Amino acid sequence: MTSRVTYLGDLRTSSVHLQSGTEILSDAPKDNHGKGEAFSPTDLLANALGSCMISIMAIKSKDLSLDLTGSTIEVTKIMQPEPRKIARIIIVMNMSIAVDEKNKTILERVAMNCPVLLSLNPDIEKDITFNWK
Repeated sequence: MTSRVTYLGDLRTSSVHLQSGTEILSDAPKDNHGKGEAFSPTDLLANALGSCMISIMAIKSKDLSLDLTGSTIEVTKIMQPEPRKIARIIIVMNMSIAVDEKNKTILERVAMNCPVLLSLNPDIEKDITFNWK
């Protein structure tokens, strides 16, 4: 088992990662009967895409003797009303370093093959931008 999710009431959950004990709270968004006081489940899914992309880029960057520390990812999730689901995820990757074209191509290719991206429904539009220093 990877995690345990407990429903806390009032449209809030607590998810505990069993290996580390780390807890993530989620809350239904305001536009869907919630308080919007924490990430919603769909926020977490969209955020997982940005986190996965930079993580596997960082793994590859070690092989290339590069350090991506300080890079940021802006994640925007756009919902579709009926049926309610994620319609579009916009990822803007602001890279903290300048790299040559070869390394840029390598790292961008790695990111575009991250497990989360490959697992998302093809109906979800994915707009991904890389901004290199």
